[in-house]
Amino acid sequence: MGERDGREWRERQRQAVRAHADADARRRAAERAEAAELVAWFVAEATRRGLPTTRLVARGYDGRGRYRTRLTGWYVDRAGTRAVDVAGRFHLLTVPGGLRARLFGVDPQPSPAPLVVGAGGRDGESIPLRTLLTRLLDGGGTDGPGSTTTPAAPRG
Repeated sequence: MGERDGREWRERQRQAVRAHADADARRRAAERAEAAELVAWFVAEATRRGLPTTRLVARGYDGRGRYRTRLTGWYVDRAGTRAVDVAGRFHLLTVPGGLRARLFGVDPQPSPAPLVVGAGGRDGESIPLRTLLTRLLDGGGTDGPGSTTTPAAPRG
């Protein structure tokens, strides 16, 4: 392989990597948009039904401390580490702890909602966001299946 052939091959490889990265970015953006639509649907439906909200509490990364937040909304998992606030933002409620957090509370920032909650986790348990939110609306909380009377969540 000559020097020219080597340069051409490297350029094709760069272009292939760039195309793959661009396609992956488009896929992630589409998933984020679909998840955001699900969260917005959930907040509208929960508000319409009068689903009670609660003051959200964050937990320390080590799982021991509990810290006040200014957020109000609904926990969407049993562990209380994921929630949707009344403004329609998804939050991971794990934060660095410490004395300052204990005294003044914490302000967890919103993060993009995943389409599949728990995907890639070590315990192997994952659940589609649509299922989790529908269960919560059905009164099943995050523990069990709900009824089938919920208006259908938007399909992406």
